[in-house]
Amino acid sequence: MSMEGKTVVVTGASSGIGLALVRYYAEAGANVVLAARSVDVIEAEANRIGENALAVKCDVSVESDCKSMVEAAVERFGGVDVLINNAGISMRALFDDLELSVLHRLMDVNFWGTVYCTKYALPYIQSSRGSIVGVSSVAGIHGLPARSGYSASKYAMQGFLDTIRVENLKKGVHIMVVAPGFTESNVRFSALTADGSAQGESPREEGKMMSAEEVASRIARGVRKRKSLLVMDFNGRATRILTLFEPRLWDTLFYKAMPNEQNPPSYN
Repeated sequence: MSMEGKTVVVTGASSGIGLALVRYYAEAGANVVLAARSVDVIEAEANRIGENALAVKCDVSVESDCKSMVEAAVERFGGVDVLINNAGISMRALFDDLELSVLHRLMDVNFWGTVYCTKYALPYIQSSRGSIVGVSSVAGIHGLPARSGYSASKYAMQGFLDTIRVENLKKGVHIMVVAPGFTESNVRFSALTADGSAQGESPREEGKMMSAEEVASRIARGVRKRKSLLVMDFNGRATRILTLFEPRLWDTLFYKAMPNEQNPPSYN
C-alpha cells in the first residue's frame, strides 16, 4: 500500500513510538500530523520534515483539542487516512494506596483521548476507507499488579475499538489494536505514582527492550495488512493464550513477577 499523498495523524507524537511513527510515515511519503502537548518539540520535528508535516498542540484529554486537531489536519491535507491513537500515560502503585484522581487521569488520556480523536476523525476515515489504530499493551490483555488504572484504560480502549470495528464492518474501515511489549520510551519515567507524581525512573532495564523504531515498523506493517490485533512479543502472545486457558496460573506468575522490578510497591 503506497503512502504517497495519504494523511497519517499520530497522537503522542513528541517522543517514543509516536515520534518513530511520524518519521516512518514521513519517509514513506505520507503527510503526517504530529499531535502532542509539547508543541516546541513537534514543531521542530515538523520543520525538519518539511511541507508534508503539520504540528498541532493537542491534549487528548480535552475534547475540543481533539476536534480542532482533526479539523486542522483536514484543512491542511484534505482528509485523514490513518489515525494512530498513541498518546498515553502509565502508572505504578497498588490500588490500596492510589488516589482516585490518578485513575481519572489515566482514563482521560488513554481511553477518552482515543474516543475523542476517533469520533472526529471517523467520518474522514470512513470516506477514505482508512485505518484507526489504538496502541494498547499487554496490560490490556491481562491485569498487571500496580497498574490497575493503566490496565483498566487499555481494556476500555480495546472494547471501544472492537465495537467500532463491528459497527463499520461494511464501510471498509480498518481497526487495529496493538499490544507492544516493553519498549524503549519515556512512558515509564513519567508513569504516575500513588499521589499522581511522576516516578522519574524506569523499574526495568531499558536496553533490553524493543526499540520504538521497530515497534513503529511493525505497526505500519500491521496497517498495510489490515490486521485486527497485533501482539508483538512472546510474553504478549503467551499472556493472551494462557489468560484464556489458565487464568489463575497467569495471575500467580504476574503476582510473583512484580517484586523483581526495581523498588517495587510492596504487597504487604
